[in-house]
Amino acid sequence: MTENLTGTVALVTGASSGIGQATARRLAADGAAVALLARRADRLEELADQLRQDGDTAVVIIGDLTDSDVASAAVETTVTELGRLDTLVNAAGVMLNGPSESSPLQEWDRMVDINLRGLMYVTKAALPHLLAAAENSPRTVADVVNISSVAGRVAAPTVVLYNATKFAVTGATEAWRQEYTTRNLRFSVIEPGRTNSELFAQKDNSDADFTAAFGHVEQLHTEDIADAVAYIVTRPRRVAVNEIVIRPTDQP
Repeated sequence: MTENLTGTVALVTGASSGIGQATARRLAADGAAVALLARRADRLEELADQLRQDGDTAVVIIGDLTDSDVASAAVETTVTELGRLDTLVNAAGVMLNGPSESSPLQEWDRMVDINLRGLMYVTKAALPHLLAAAENSPRTVADVVNISSVAGRVAAPTVVLYNATKFAVTGATEAWRQEYTTRNLRFSVIEPGRTNSELFAQKDNSDADFTAAFGHVEQLHTEDIADAVAYIVTRPRRVAVNEIVIRPTDQP
């Protein structure tokens, strides 16, 4: 059994591209009103226009979630504009891999700030609204879905800080799941393998080891991950999908 998301509200971070954008489209198609959070205003406005043309409800929120005040304001704007918050999808992320000796500390800081701190800030601000939604929604449940990575399960050389942030996201999600499981707030984590998105274009990650490992792989599509998000949040209250690992068939 699946549940329609009509009457619910979803906030999606990183909605200007990649998994975040695909997820916003999918949740809107399933009936949710969506709040789109990212820094690139032009892309968000384009996405919102497309959704509205399809008859969906979309609100654009431009901001840098690594600022805790901005993250909190984004949640408040969502609730003010759309009336509630039932689903949070933390999809914003960066991957800036490279040898530890030569990788700039600024890149390590950026991964920690976006992949971990930003996720924490938005989740913290969203908790009261999600818990309220779980109490008053006809579905009697609310959801947080965090996008981690297979790099949150298996460490690799030159992926040190990305590994660290994604292991942290996976661990935090499980801890939150245990904390809120009796209050109808479900926490889930999705750990994708190689996916065709802008993540791999954020830095030259085409070193010999990386190419040897993934050059032959038919990559996942961002819509594949959005399908997993939709599967999680459309389960009836009794069903909590805690973790989904999705790898390309060709990926070792």
